[in-house]
Amino acid sequence: MASRYCLISLPLQDSVPNTWSLLQNSINKVAFDIPTYKFHIPELRVGTLDSLLTLSDDLSKANSVVEAITHKIRRQIEELERATGHENTSLTVDGVPIDSYITRFSWDEAKYPVMSPLRETVDTIHETVVKLEDDLKVRVAEYNNVKSQLTAINRKQTGSMAVRDLSNLLHPEDIVSSEHLTTLLVVVGKYSQKEWLTSYEAISTFVVPRSSKKIHEDNEYALYTVVLFRRVSDTFKTAAREKGYQVRDYEFDPENKQQKEEELKRLSEDQENLRSSLQQWCYASYGEVFSAWMHICAVRIFTESILRYGLPPAFLAAVLAPSSKNEKKVRVALDNLSNKGGNNSSFWKADDDSVGMAGLTGGDTEVHPYVSLTVNLSA
Repeated sequence: MASRYCLISLPLQDSVPNTWSLLQNSINKVAFDIPTYKFHIPELRVGTLDSLLTLSDDLSKANSVVEAITHKIRRQIEELERATGHENTSLTVDGVPIDSYITRFSWDEAKYPVMSPLRETVDTIHETVVKLEDDLKVRVAEYNNVKSQLTAINRKQTGSMAVRDLSNLLHPEDIVSSEHLTTLLVVVGKYSQKEWLTSYEAISTFVVPRSSKKIHEDNEYALYTVVLFRRVSDTFKTAAREKGYQVRDYEFDPENKQQKEEELKRLSEDQENLRSSLQQWCYASYGEVFSAWMHICAVRIFTESILRYGLPPAFLAAVLAPSSKNEKKVRVALDNLSNKGGNNSSFWKADDDSVGMAGLTGGDTEVHPYVSLTVNLSA
């Protein structure tokens, strides 16, 4: 599938079939491997030329908004797919692949009646797409909130021994607690463990001999328990810190541990449900927004063609997907074909700032003797 398409319109030369034949022959002469498709635009309600001129400028702005939201949803889909490791290479509009939808475009009369004023059609599209963007923001914020909570919990459980949550490392049998005895948790440097094991009994008085047990070890530290009399716990903490050991303040609570495990499970389930829901919403909304974008493009082609070629509407709209290697040749062929239709190509040169297509197309940078829009699918 191509990632870039050109939507063009040419003035009719005698008839639609004749212009279509001339277009195909011109393209085949310079790049035989570039397929050409008709871009079917119905005869929309024209209104006055003044209204078309005003609409032309607004269409450029509306196109920018709709295009940006289309890409925003696509990037969100890609991010969600990367998170699951399953990438879907084919996005669709109501089940139709994007490339097929562009090359076989058909105006949706049910959504956008052809007899509605063009301004009303453009405003309807713009409002619909902006509402979808607002919905996307709410859904993404909700998903990211749960994701951030889960990330914070996981970071506490997998961080350095000096700061991580210890509840998932300890078991009831690791803790001795009575009226006179208590258990302290000491963080020992990975390469200081031998020193700890030979010296902890002498750090203070009333330490239970051979009571220290290693609970866990990571790349930097090891976590040890030590049992001693409660009345010397503060003395032991002070002396241990003077020797470079860190005594973690922790109170073992089986109920709290279970609550944390349940919270972690709930957040994991919530994250997966929200991710799945958001992903399905994005798939459906991408199709809707992409369809809206193509209808904006169709209105632009129709409007600019009338402003360029005059009334009544007499033009051929087409879709091309030239490669970067062949695009220059294709443009030259289209310039020549347009000139045959009576356009003066020198009037439309991009290097003359005083004249040109920009005044009729809302400031687009594409300046040609024919109407041209570019659709980038991966911008």
